[in-house]
Amino acid sequence: MIPLRAPSHHTLHSGQSNLSGMTSITCSSPTPSSTQQPVSTGITRRVLLSTSIITSTLSPVPPVLSSPAPSSSASEFMELPDSSGVMALDLRIGTGPTPVPADQVAIHYYGRLGAKQGWRFDSTYDHKDSSGEPIPFTFILGSGKVISGIEAAVRSMKVGGIRRVIIPPSQGYQNTSQEPLPPNFFDRQRLFTTIFNPTRLANGEGSTLGTLIFDIQLVNVKH
Repeated sequence: MIPLRAPSHHTLHSGQSNLSGMTSITCSSPTPSSTQQPVSTGITRRVLLSTSIITSTLSPVPPVLSSPAPSSSASEFMELPDSSGVMALDLRIGTGPTPVPADQVAIHYYGRLGAKQGWRFDSTYDHKDSSGEPIPFTFILGSGKVISGIEAAVRSMKVGGIRRVIIPPSQGYQNTSQEPLPPNFFDRQRLFTTIFNPTRLANGEGSTLGTLIFDIQLVNVKH
């Protein structure tokens, strides 16, 4: 089992707990849960392979909660229902409402690639307003504005919750207009030239190139 460790330099400024400190999370093979469906062998074998590659190469990984640590009953990645292979680990269960389609949701996120040694391509913690506060990313749930994997992750979260997701290529970026997009041009260019690299795709590397890892906090929901 591979311990995942988090950096200590990111802090949320949205009325929620800090994402600071150092937490070790052990990832093991998914087991059935009452709230999340077990992995289907035939459908998600490729995703599990990608997960194995990611967890063995990422260093460091996105920020996680320093306290409380995930409970033993929620310490494993599980496939989200009706997500086409999105794997999720709840780092904190929220206590607020769960969004429904057409709600406006605001999230903080920390995004990495499965390729390029887990390169961090974007983070809302780097998007600051005039007072230096991080600006959450907002979108309408079900609008198709964002990649499918983020929608799948958010629609079963509660406000205040934090979830780490591993998004397979089929639920990640399908074109260069899907959000969230890094605001920096060179980061966008690097992101998309990696994901849509024709030579490497032809060599069968698509399952690694387009795999994404996000830590997502659901900040608020507006009906």
